[in-house]
Amino acid sequence: MVVGSAAPSYQGHRYPVEVISHCVGRYFRCPLSFREIEELMLERGVLVFHETVRRWCAQFGQVYAHGLLRRRPRPGGAWHLDEVFIKINGERKYLWRDVDQDGNVLDILVQNRRDKAAAQRFFRRLLKRTGAVPRLILTDRLRSYGAAHREVMPSVEHRSHKGLNNRAENSHQPTRQRERAMKGFCSTGGAQRFLAAFSGISPHFRPRHLMAAPDYRTEMALRFAIWEQVTGAAGRPTTA
Repeated sequence: MVVGSAAPSYQGHRYPVEVISHCVGRYFRCPLSFREIEELMLERGVLVFHETVRRWCAQFGQVYAHGLLRRRPRPGGAWHLDEVFIKINGERKYLWRDVDQDGNVLDILVQNRRDKAAAQRFFRRLLKRTGAVPRLILTDRLRSYGAAHREVMPSVEHRSHKGLNNRAENSHQPTRQRERAMKGFCSTGGAQRFLAAFSGISPHFRPRHLMAAPDYRTEMALRFAIWEQVTGAAGRPTTA
């Protein structure tokens, strides 16, 4: 697990880091709009315009997600890949997703197609971004996976079966919920940027395994502490 990374720079921002990190964290963690976050902050006595929250999310969302990713263990040896269609301005696009055996999202990519070229592009992106090679990949029966696998990572075992890929399919559910809350996405680039940050931040606050209440509180306290380290709010008094 890598823990040595510099905190984001907040130079030029008049709001303290704890306000910025709180707003960005709530937006990617909960199905809230920018205006709803503005109202919640107003309830706490903090005056912040919803457009300011939008700019914070655009500027810091991916930075925070990368910070969390650097603190994760190396991905497991079994990777689950799946693709699901999403609507962007009424057009069908495909969201490709890869999760490891522990359910951690390794990467997502929005593409126009789900053919061999799209699968190859996603495979190469995965290998580059993770810096690791899996022992096993599990997919559904889409033939594009097999064709891309034979060219990009032929030494890796590939299993293709609908019932084996439930972990990847289940990981789409939070995206579907957020897509409905946002009433869809406006552009491919906007969807890619949001979902990349969302896939990195949202799972951090949602432990996947059932646990007793004391263990859950301990785990969440640890995750809140990591969030403060990633955002640079550690050691500061809470303002929001």
